[in-house]
Amino acid sequence: MKIKRAEKYGFCSGVRIADLKVKRFAAGGGRGAILGQVVHNERVVEEMEKLGVRTVEEIAAVKEPTIVFSAHGVPPSFHSRAKSTGLQVLDTTCKFVYDIHREAKQALENGYHLVFIGDPKHREVIGYTNDLDPSAYHIISTIEGAREVEWTQFEKIKIFYQTTLNSADFEDVVRAIENVARRVDRADTICYATKENQDAARVLAEDPEIDVIVVIGGKKSANTKHLWEICRESKPSYLIQGADDLEATWFDGAEVVGVTAGSSTPDYVIEEVEHRIATF
Repeated sequence: MKIKRAEKYGFCSGVRIADLKVKRFAAGGGRGAILGQVVHNERVVEEMEKLGVRTVEEIAAVKEPTIVFSAHGVPPSFHSRAKSTGLQVLDTTCKFVYDIHREAKQALENGYHLVFIGDPKHREVIGYTNDLDPSAYHIISTIEGAREVEWTQFEKIKIFYQTTLNSADFEDVVRAIENVARRVDRADTICYATKENQDAARVLAEDPEIDVIVVIGGKKSANTKHLWEICRESKPSYLIQGADDLEATWFDGAEVVGVTAGSSTPDYVIEEVEHRIATF
C-alpha cells in the first residue's frame, strides 16, 4: 500500500514550543508538575512523566517547586494563586491563546458582551471565562443554545472561537446570534495552524487516489476530532491514538492510505503508525 500524508499535519508551533520548554526544564534538572496535560496527547504525557514532570489536576496537588501551565492556558488568577503558595511558574501557554485573552479583556473594557463558541469543559475556554463575571459572557456550542438567549438585551457582542474548532461547522450558530442581536463583531481567533491542518485534511479527503484515511491524535484532542470529522465526510476514516489501535481489516482492498494528525501529535507517533500500516 502507498501512504500519502496531508500537506499540513501534526505539531503546531505552540505545541512544539510547549513540548521543548518542558523538556529543557527537565533536562536542566528542574522539578515540576504540569496542571493538566501539557498538550492533549497521552504519549506526550507519558514522555513527560518519564522525564520526571508529572501531571496533576489542581494547584493544591503540586508538591514540586514549579508548576507548569499548559499550551491551552489558564485563568489569569491561577498565576497569582500559584505564586501565593510559593510555586515558581513555567508558562507554556500558546501565543494565540494569549492573544484571545488580551482581545477579550479589551472587548469587555469597550462595553462588549462576550460570546465564546466552544466547549465549556475545554481547558482553553475555562481559561478565558473562569475569572469573569458570569453575566459578562456566554459559552455557546449549538444552534439550540444560541436560540435560548435573548441577545437583544446586549448593546454589542463580540464572538470568539475556541482556537481548535472548525469555524465553518459553527457558522449557523453564529448566524443565529447575528440575525437577532443589535451588533455583533467577530474576533479572528482560529489559530492558523489549526486552519491549515483542516484545509489540508479536506484536500486529502477529496483526493480520488486515496481509499481510506487514518487520523492520529489524543483522546482529549479537540482539533484531532475535527480533522476526523472532516475526513469521514468523504472517505472511510479512523481516529486512533497510535499504531496499536490499527486494525488490518480497515485496509482490505485499499491501495492508498491517507494520513493526517492533530496538532498535539508527535512526529514519532505518526511514523510508528505508518510503519505498522506498511506491514498489513
